[in-house]
Amino acid sequence: MVLVVVMGVSGSGKTTVGSRLAAKLGWKLYDADDYHSPENKKKMAEGIPLNDEDRIPWLCALHDILRREESSRQDAVLACSALKKMYRCILVNGASALESNKPEKPGENTALKILFAHLDGPIELIARRLEKRRGHFMPPELLKSQFDTLEPPRAPENFITVSVEKSLSEIVLEIEKAIFSE
Repeated sequence: MVLVVVMGVSGSGKTTVGSRLAAKLGWKLYDADDYHSPENKKKMAEGIPLNDEDRIPWLCALHDILRREESSRQDAVLACSALKKMYRCILVNGASALESNKPEKPGENTALKILFAHLDGPIELIARRLEKRRGHFMPPELLKSQFDTLEPPRAPENFITVSVEKSLSEIVLEIEKAIFSE
């Protein structure tokens, strides 16, 4: 049973890569954008970056989806920005990531095993991609705030970094190799 989060800034190709990967492997795909509250979508459409307070309930809901897939032994791909280490901790541990001083009962809230596939690339390339995108609530002007917020994954997090300068098929293949080498 495998859970993969395809992560990165807006315009890095999360949904495109996640869709292709899920289709190739016959896995379920979730797009985190579909789970934003109407308030969050409105804020972003108005060019207002989301803060932690906006994102935490959304991330907890995404964790619950991944937990459900894990419980039913389903492989799944989630396309999600997951920009900060804290956000990735919430995806792995749920709301308990926010309550670090609370003692856990044995067997309660075990961490999900997630592979984070970080789509990384230069701001100029990603900005060009965003400018071509139509009908999305995330305006290109917010890209800089996403890069400012980004905390690239580092050990001991379970991750790979893939360059968005590669072709779609090369990116998917690189993630696939990481999945099956675990």
